[in-house]
Amino acid sequence: MYISHVKVTNFRSIKYLDIDFSEFNILVGQNNHGKTNFFDSIDWFDWAKKTDNFDKNIITNEIEIEITYMWAQQWLIDMQNDKNKESIVKLIWDNNIVTIRKSSIDHKRYFIINGEQLKNPTWFDSALNDFLPKIEYVRTKAKLSDVNQYKSTTPMGQMLWGVLTAIIENEPKYQTFKKTFDELFEGETSTARQQLDLIWKSVESFLEKQFPDGTKVKFNIESPIIDDLLKNFETEIDDWVNTNASMKGDWMQRALMLAIIQAFAKFRRENGIGKSFTFLLDEAELHLHPSAQRALKNALNDIVQWGDQVFVNTHSSVLIVDELPKQTIYKVEKESKITTIKSVSQSEKAYVVFELLWWSPSDLLLPRNFIIVEGASESAFLQAIIRKYYPEYIGIHIVSANGDFIQQRRSMNWINHLYCPLATGSNPIYKWKVVILCDKTHTENEWEFNKFLAWYKLKENEDIFILPVGSIEEYYPWEWRKTIEEIKILDQQRKKVPFAKKVAENISKEDFESQMNVIFTALQTTSARSF
Repeated sequence: MYISHVKVTNFRSIKYLDIDFSEFNILVGQNNHGKTNFFDSIDWFDWAKKTDNFDKNIITNEIEIEITYMWAQQWLIDMQNDKNKESIVKLIWDNNIVTIRKSSIDHKRYFIINGEQLKNPTWFDSALNDFLPKIEYVRTKAKLSDVNQYKSTTPMGQMLWGVLTAIIENEPKYQTFKKTFDELFEGETSTARQQLDLIWKSVESFLEKQFPDGTKVKFNIESPIIDDLLKNFETEIDDWVNTNASMKGDWMQRALMLAIIQAFAKFRRENGIGKSFTFLLDEAELHLHPSAQRALKNALNDIVQWGDQVFVNTHSSVLIVDELPKQTIYKVEKESKITTIKSVSQSEKAYVVFELLWWSPSDLLLPRNFIIVEGASESAFLQAIIRKYYPEYIGIHIVSANGDFIQQRRSMNWINHLYCPLATGSNPIYKWKVVILCDKTHTENEWEFNKFLAWYKLKENEDIFILPVGSIEEYYPWEWRKTIEEIKILDQQRKKVPFAKKVAENISKEDFESQMNVIFTALQTTSARSF
């Protein structure tokens, strides 16, 4: 079940909003235009009761929010509490689309079915909270070390609690543990219980000196529940320095948070346990390098595929340029102090990105030409060679397809991923200009490679240049050339890129042009084809 439609009236800068949403929603706009106000309106709707702090900040007119949910019947099937399920069924019956309204007049939430507002039964809030997807709002000001803790009040704790409860509550060993715990502290023959009784008798005697009316004291010890167990959970990260996650930087903590959300979302959907979540991430790109922003978007997209819903507020062009199947982009604007939110079509998206870059053509950074290479080693080597010997080639952009020795069999997929937007389509700007440099193809991958050449009509030594060996490390001049086993060691030690830079620093121009002629010719061709 997910939010398909939202109406907001009189919430801060949002005077009236009536808009559809999809599973993956990205809201983009300038600072102070109302993106956070929209998230706060959803958060306010989720509160079951009146909140004094909210009233002090806002109310001049009646606030009203209506949220419509899709696929209600599917979520009814997944509800675990039979009593709550029965309460909801009596209200919505077989309706698959339900609307819930909340007003600042009484701060209560009501079902609206077929245009009619229904009366809330007893224990309605409990049943409704069980029915609706759990909203998790990660604010800009949220302290990530707190968000990542496994307390029952944090997103991580709430997700893990649902998963662990479903896993172990019927586990025989857990039941034995609870029974043993009860016997230890509550059994008639329990030494611990006898000692505690002595203590509370002593406390009782001291208390009677202050309150002589027979005040009684007893220490009760309940069996530990999942929430108690989670308090002792910790996460360590070893990124060459093994420390607690709370000691890492904000970017690592945010990445960890999303990785945990992603893993738990997948587990819940695969095992049919735990309720769905609606995630609100305010300025999701904070602390993240652009490459990490793209990885974040892919992680959020995975969450959506597993049944949860995502809303993202952003200023980042990186988070909006890639098209994803369930994604919708929205532009948030404020004019005359009033916020509007409108969906962005594919044709409009380029203008939105350009506006984020503050209308500066220089930010587009269009290079003279591209040369696509297989991995980071080739990219680092060529960049160093160009800086050292060929300043006239500066302006040629070297793009790594992220292939490496171990993943080489899949490298054509990466090359294809980069080549398509640059050189295919009806009128791409770099058609017949971009050059590909790749390693010798493995025998078992030769069919795929030949298919790639034939599909794009690429000519060897014109559009694509192929090394005579399987990696650049095997193609270096003799002084630096490596065997296959030595390459594996470099890869395991993450030293391929530093080694490539070292070779580029020490190789002479003459040796590069004569002993690495395929790469040199590829560079010459790329330059000759450049704008």
